[in-house]
Amino acid sequence: MAAYLQWRRFVFFDREAVKEPPGPDGAGGKPFVLPPGIAVCDSGRGSLGQIWFLPRSLQLTSFQAYKLRVTHLYQLKQHSILVSVGEDEEGINPLVKVWNLEKRDGGNPLCTRIFPAIPGNKPTVVSCLTVHENLNFMAIGFADGSVVLTKGDITRDRHSKTQILHEGSYPITGLAFRQSGKTTHLFVVTTENIQSYTLSVKDYPHLELDTHGCGLRCSSLSDPSQDLQFIVAGNECVYLYQPDERGPCFAFEGQKLIVHWYRGYLVIVSRDRKTSPKSEFAGSEAQNSDKQVLNIYDLCNKFIAYSSIFDDVVDVLAEWGSLYVLTRDGKIHVLQEKDTQTKLEMLFRKNLFEMAINLAKSHHLDSDGLSEIFRQYGDHLYNKGNHDGAIQQYIRTIGKLEPSYVIRKFLDAQRIHNLTAYLQTLHLQSLANADHTTLLLNCYTKLKDSSKLEEFIKTSESEVRFDVETAIKVLRQAGYYSHAVYLAEKHAHHEWYLKIQLEDIKNYQEALGYIGKLPFEQAESNMKRYGKILMHHVPNETTELLKILCTDYRPSGDKEGSGMLEGKKANSEEFIPVFANNSRELKAFLEHMTEVQSDSPQGVYDTLLELQLQNWAHEQDEQIKEKLHNEAITLLKSGRFKTVFDKALVLCQMHNFKDGVLYLYEQGKLFQQIMHYHMQNEQYKKVIEVCELYGDQEACLWEQALGYFARKEEDCKEYIAAVLKHIESKNLMPPLLVVQTLAHNSTATLSVIKDYLVNKLQKQSRQIEQDEQRIQKYREETTRIRQEIEELKASPKIFQKTKCSICTSALELPSVHFLCGHSFHQHCFESYSESDSECPTCMPENRKVMDMIRAQEQKRDLHDQFQHQLKCANDGFSVVADYFGRGVFNKLTLITDLPARAAPSIEAGLQRELLLPARRGT
Repeated sequence: MAAYLQWRRFVFFDREAVKEPPGPDGAGGKPFVLPPGIAVCDSGRGSLGQIWFLPRSLQLTSFQAYKLRVTHLYQLKQHSILVSVGEDEEGINPLVKVWNLEKRDGGNPLCTRIFPAIPGNKPTVVSCLTVHENLNFMAIGFADGSVVLTKGDITRDRHSKTQILHEGSYPITGLAFRQSGKTTHLFVVTTENIQSYTLSVKDYPHLELDTHGCGLRCSSLSDPSQDLQFIVAGNECVYLYQPDERGPCFAFEGQKLIVHWYRGYLVIVSRDRKTSPKSEFAGSEAQNSDKQVLNIYDLCNKFIAYSSIFDDVVDVLAEWGSLYVLTRDGKIHVLQEKDTQTKLEMLFRKNLFEMAINLAKSHHLDSDGLSEIFRQYGDHLYNKGNHDGAIQQYIRTIGKLEPSYVIRKFLDAQRIHNLTAYLQTLHLQSLANADHTTLLLNCYTKLKDSSKLEEFIKTSESEVRFDVETAIKVLRQAGYYSHAVYLAEKHAHHEWYLKIQLEDIKNYQEALGYIGKLPFEQAESNMKRYGKILMHHVPNETTELLKILCTDYRPSGDKEGSGMLEGKKANSEEFIPVFANNSRELKAFLEHMTEVQSDSPQGVYDTLLELQLQNWAHEQDEQIKEKLHNEAITLLKSGRFKTVFDKALVLCQMHNFKDGVLYLYEQGKLFQQIMHYHMQNEQYKKVIEVCELYGDQEACLWEQALGYFARKEEDCKEYIAAVLKHIESKNLMPPLLVVQTLAHNSTATLSVIKDYLVNKLQKQSRQIEQDEQRIQKYREETTRIRQEIEELKASPKIFQKTKCSICTSALELPSVHFLCGHSFHQHCFESYSESDSECPTCMPENRKVMDMIRAQEQKRDLHDQFQHQLKCANDGFSVVADYFGRGVFNKLTLITDLPARAAPSIEAGLQRELLLPARRGT
């Protein structure tokens, strides 16, 4: 039970007397007065009614509804239907009339139904009346305790049925229909009890709700804001009822005269002073001299919205968005509710923020308006020093008020717990940014509240309401490494996880295992970044992971998909820098890669060769050194260094790896370098062996060998003789040049080259004799040919052949004869000859000669080729003689030359003809 004396009073309504509208002359402003004698009234559909109708324009109209008096009116809110109870004749004979205000009958509203209001056969006075808005129910209460229910269309006789619903010994003081879904209830209140009837169930079961009642016009039905509760106002309390039970009650003292419900407010008119007790049934008939108090209660927010004194109130009606109070003197007072903002400002001035919040909610103020109230309330509490209360109000502004407004107020260390609460809520609503996350985590760390910190970060994936990367940074900076690692691992921030594990916690083994669980691309990038650190602390495990990463990598944690997906492999060459200070592990890694992956990058083989040569050069144990030597040679012979020959050669030379250098020289056909290498080491036999092995491919090796031995002051006669023997057999050097070369050796005597010179001179003598014989032969042949030419020019040719040169049969006419001496049958010639002007027998040999001549002519201008052959040939004179024979140095005969000069051309052609056979004979 709530005592209304504790409720605050406000003036949320403006009171004003209704005045007459201005006339045609502009005059007006006088108080509006109703006609005298008004007994009952009701409102709805835009007018006030008794016999008189009062529209908003205040133009009164009336009609004669009854001959004597009107006792009750009920205006439906959703229909233009007016139900009245009155008398047409003296005595107790009340009549019920239903009026359709939209239809007219002679200028008056149409009366659609008339029937007597009598329960049974005994006439009695009507005490109250109510009609259901669906026009299917009408209930009439009588002074003898009876209630008559009309079911069906109340506007017509034939479609409705009337029956007595309730009989009792106490006068009926109030009736009200309550519709909830498809269920209809009727509340019946007498002076002594309250009952509820269920009209949607057969036989209309009823339930007694209470054993006390109220006076006339002291009951009403609330709106949905109070769950359509039935309100009964007694002199001590106001009770609220549901159809099946009694609800709350409020201790509003005073004799109640009128009770209404208006827009969530309970309107009660009561006496201003205590008077002698009267019958509750006759409670409405107050003495005219009594003052009456009108109170408007807000039951939801528990305050009095308005209170004022009136003289003898006839009724309080709600219409046109306002309350109208009719007094006995005919005046009308309008109570206009203030707007929500004005009411809130009144509450703000009195610092009644809680009440303002409740009021705003009941008026369905939007979230922006509520947020502003919360902010003002928070500011008020903050200024009073109630920081705990203030932060609770600020929390309610989240989403509307800028967080920085609140954060600045609570940055003091003594208020850090308030700031923490605000930031927590900010994150719960997913409205925090990275700065807010940083601030909240700093608050946790300063408060050393590990439990809250764990609760904050260990939320499920779907509930993360903060920037994870920011949280990791803050936790790492504050030294909460385990929390930071948890967040990084849970939310797949791999870089942060590895940074903290390697740089802060120094847990290298755990970091390495984590990398092995990552997808290929991320595992590769992180091994490149952190490989050196891991190799320094856990070399063996790191090497094994790199082997897997560069051959057939599958994440270690992916057991289901590891067998289905094809493994990926990284470029092993890119990980060589990881082994900067771990040569043993590097060697194992490189050897593994060359074994399992023959197509490894060239850098792998280059590095492995360099590593093996380094180990060979520094090794002291002969057995191990021999093993390393064999490994290096095997690697060189693998064929992987063809494209990087120079690099491998430099590595072998740097480490003085003799066998490797010689092998690479041989593979690169650098025979002179092989010989020079032996010369530098004064290995005379090796020099001779090199010349013997590669002299056929590069003849100058013997010349260089001769020059090398000639410069030696030691006794090298044996080696010089061997070289000279080969030079003589291959005719590699002119004798004069040999003599000049050996002249530099002070120990070499003439006996060294005696046999060489004798043999050389004998060969040249024999060659001279052969050349002279050949010259004589060519001269004789030339003379013979010249004679034949002259004979052909001056003497006739006699053909004495008797056989065909083709078929060897006896010649028969017709026949063909050629100057060369061959004769043919004409049919044989035509069958075998390719040209009419050439002898078929001589043609093949002639064509060979002509082709040689053409080839020589085409090569006349090949100067570059001539120079190259001249430079590379051991005997330059023979090259020059060859080109002389081709006619390169002969004068060219142009077509445009004069005919008189053709003779020298013929002579030149003859010269070529003579030279060619001589060339063929050589």
